[in-house]
Amino acid sequence: MNVPNQITVSRILLIPIFMIFLLIPFSWGELFLFGASIPIHHFVAAIIFILAASTDWLDGYYARKYNLVTNMGKFLDPLADKLLISAAFISLVGLDMFPAWAAIVILSREFAVTGLRLVSAADGDVIAASIWGKWKTVSQIVAASAVMLHNTIFELFSFPFATIMIYVSVILTILSGVDYFIKNKHVLVKSM
Repeated sequence: MNVPNQITVSRILLIPIFMIFLLIPFSWGELFLFGASIPIHHFVAAIIFILAASTDWLDGYYARKYNLVTNMGKFLDPLADKLLISAAFISLVGLDMFPAWAAIVILSREFAVTGLRLVSAADGDVIAASIWGKWKTVSQIVAASAVMLHNTIFELFSFPFATIMIYVSVILTILSGVDYFIKNKHVLVKSM
């Protein structure tokens, strides 16, 4: 397994660690940042989540720079993203910190595009991430991070940054899903 794929696997391995800190209510107290009170375990979870999410950029950069792009990487990278994002949003819904409707829209798109990728893979083709898919992922990471950090710096100005990012991520999720299906409709037509 090459280095970019190892970095991608590390993202997957960070998911349970992130979830432990997010979901287990450690009695470490509160952290006060920029007018917001954050349970310390949520802050630690957010840092681990952001670290895990940043490996998405790192593995892609390394793969392109050293010409190590593989079909396995094209498959594993979006899978790792989906696992990380799904774990975050499902956990946040369970904690009543994220709206269930938004998580349903986001996860439905993720399953639909994964299904499209699987149909394409059965024909020997790999669908790489699009620019819309990348922006969607960034917006989801920012939304989840802002929610985990309890809208920290923006709470000082009573600006609902986390809420706005939830809506932005839902819109970009829908747009990227539509883009994937339009660009790859031949995959569905071919498989019927």
